[in-house]
Amino acid sequence: MTDTKAPIIQIRNVSKRFGKVTAVDNISLDILAGEFFVLLGPSGCGKTTLLRMIAGFEMPTEGQIIIDGQDMSLVPPNKRPVNMVFQSYAVFPHMNVTDNVGYGLRIAGVGKNEIKDRVAEALELVKLGGFEDRMPDQMSGGQRQRVALARSLVMRPKVLLLDEPLSALDAKLRAQMQFELSDLQDKVGITFVTVTHDQDEALSMASRVAVINKGEVAQLAAPSDLYEYPANRFVADFVGSVNIFEGKLTLDEPDKAAVDCPGLGKVYLNHGVTGPHGADVWVALRPEKIYLHVPGEGKAIRAAAQDAPDGHNLARGTIKGMSYLGDITLYEIQLEGGQIIRVSRPNLSRHDQEDFTWDDKVSMHWRADSPVVLLS
Repeated sequence: MTDTKAPIIQIRNVSKRFGKVTAVDNISLDILAGEFFVLLGPSGCGKTTLLRMIAGFEMPTEGQIIIDGQDMSLVPPNKRPVNMVFQSYAVFPHMNVTDNVGYGLRIAGVGKNEIKDRVAEALELVKLGGFEDRMPDQMSGGQRQRVALARSLVMRPKVLLLDEPLSALDAKLRAQMQFELSDLQDKVGITFVTVTHDQDEALSMASRVAVINKGEVAQLAAPSDLYEYPANRFVADFVGSVNIFEGKLTLDEPDKAAVDCPGLGKVYLNHGVTGPHGADVWVALRPEKIYLHVPGEGKAIRAAAQDAPDGHNLARGTIKGMSYLGDITLYEIQLEGGQIIRVSRPNLSRHDQEDFTWDDKVSMHWRADSPVVLLS
């Protein structure tokens, strides 16, 4: 049995250059057997190039890719223990579902009875039992995607590579397929490596995420760690919505720290940040971690912010924008210093969104464990 804690893919100091352009810059990472691994980043960051090198469609300029213990330097794509699902699905339009899914097995010379059994098994996995005779033009985008998945899974690869697998779907179907892909990976137990620029996809599906920026790994972590503990400003800004303010580190001890932010005020944290006193830093604060108060709630604010010294983790401003999004309302608030801060507030009842409106004067507070101080 494969050790689920062992790496199935080892990427060692891999770079890829196209002329003078460096698409992938000295990346090293391990992808573990049986995990759902996501390469996340903006367009042009190098994530798809890295995926194509794993698949064998591109060769590294430098470095080494090892899959299941074997150096892939001289191994062509069709001999690698991987299969790839492309963004466009690439199903054969002239073949029905059964023939599409069984195509690779026929080329490999698998017997008819085994093909029949394995195709039926793959179609059940992707919830397409009963669709065997359908043609691609009789199916929705989500169903065609499932055909492409089944065609890859039927080959029983050790690694399934997916290039932007949900980008062609509408928002509601994309959200549904995020859960289905995660569930499918858990059922089949093979390693999934997915490329996406969509942070929601990455956070909802992955066991671990590598955030790629300009050909380098900006951070490699579990989804919750990426969101709650970004390693640098790029990750904080790219993963989720965030407010970022410049400041100077005025206190840094093992169990507490403070930053003076001209735009936001005095920020107190209940942990150290290991930065030099007086260093220029950024404070990242997620919109949902900020509490809004109506005027006249001074005592309530002070009580709520009691985990910080007086005068810290408090701000005042004026509502300049509102977006009702159903489950939350997003507010844009102009602080007294002129900067804009975004605050999201859950609509727990049908009338919560009526508590505040444009041009209201409001106060805010946040807990001492909410801000993140970024040194780079």
